[in-house]
Amino acid sequence: MLDLFSSTAIPALEQSAVFAQRRHQVLAGNLANLDTPNYRSRDLSVDAFQNALANSIQQTQSPSASRSPGHAGTVKPAFGDGPRAAMQEVVYHDGSDVGMEHQVTQIAKNQHMHNLAIALMRNQFGVLQAAISERV
Repeated sequence: MLDLFSSTAIPALEQSAVFAQRRHQVLAGNLANLDTPNYRSRDLSVDAFQNALANSIQQTQSPSASRSPGHAGTVKPAFGDGPRAAMQEVVYHDGSDVGMEHQVTQIAKNQHMHNLAIALMRNQFGVLQAAISERV
């Protein structure tokens, strides 16, 4: 049987939407614990997800390519590594590191990624529907 969706971007877009949904749950948990003393914010690594997705797409396109393990579901500190980490990681008087502004910004970015994936999937389904009904 021919897999109609394998030649489209739909599987990658689906994974992006699922990732955004899971990340939203983690970020919402950070907001819910805003006033919890000593709470450390969590996040899912967008970079790790994108690398794992890219590796998966490459694997699909060239089955002989070696597959490197992805860590898209790994929960890591929200601010990651790098020069900005020292400036962004603030510990408040209660010992937590949850800043409402940062969390709301991350949720907004995540919502945009989710909305974009859904809009692109709708477009892909529209193209498939046009092809099936032989419209141009």
